Amino acid sequence: MTRPKDILLVTGMSGAGKSTVLKTLEDLGWEVVDNLPLLLLDRLLDAPLPEGSTDDSRPLAIGIGARTRDFDPERIIRRIRDLRDRHGLEVGILFLDCSGSELERRYSETRRRHPLALDRPANDGIGRERELLAPLRDWANRLIDTTDMAANELAQQIRTSFGGDDLGEPTLSIRSFGFARGLPRNADLVFDMRFLRNPHWDAALRPGTGLDADVSAYIIEDPAYEAAVSRIEELLMLLLPRYRAEGKSYVTVAFGCTGGRHRSVHVADRVARRLRDAGFSPSIVHRDLGAAPQDALEGSPVVL
Repeated sequence: MTRPKDILLVTGMSGAGKSTVLKTLEDLGWEVVDNLPLLLLDRLLDAPLPEGSTDDSRPLAIGIGARTRDFDPERIIRRIRDLRDRHGLEVGILFLDCSGSELERRYSETRRRHPLALDRPANDGIGRERELLAPLRDWANRLIDTTDMAANELAQQIRTSFGGDDLGEPTLSIRSFGFARGLPRNADLVFDMRFLRNPHWDAALRPGTGLDADVSAYIIEDPAYEAAVSRIEELLMLLLPRYRAEGKSYVTVAFGCTGGRHRSVHVADRVARRLRDAGFSPSIVHRDLGAAPQDALEGSPVVL
């Protein structure tokens, strides 16, 4: 009998992205089983490899959630301890979390019913499920909050984290955002770019973004620009290897300006390119790039 070297239980809030994670892991070559009753776990682990398969070290991902038959978080935790202590198997738990308001929005858009509230508002089921899953969330050794993530962003994070040789590398994300629309979730480092000259107040530049050459040139001309941004880059070069050495799984660096369309976008793009040149593999997301420019968000122009 040959058992997989790595086992990952994927669980979390319904609607938080479990299907996306399992599909991505399957694409990466993992064996994936969803909604497996706990009583059948030993039978699965003892089963022979599929016909024609010669890879006996393929990692195994098991999707478990509130819809799984005989679902009991406390029993799952006891079973994981047993697999580790008695059988020497490495079992991890990935918990997918999401804010209640975002889950309600997703259920409303898809017109799906929450599995724990088939005849009641989705919010009732979300609250009940959060209570039910609390022990697993506390026990999990990996947690991803998907509130502000599109499905492709979640898939990219899973590919980076579980793609094989780079498993030990932290998942590095660079984000731009607008303070007027709130701070991004899960940001480890936040840099405020509102000290730079604002292209919004140039009528010719306002419709553009920080990815446009003329907007970038305008920002670069700020006397404080090069000294500030180069020092931020130096700081990241110092910190990122330390995060890796400490075993940090995810590092998110966020750059903000007022509206999230010009200064933060330009600086995030520059820093991401600098990190790639240094051998890092950051993903980049411009959260508010598609937002319409509004004078009310930007405040009054400052004359220097």
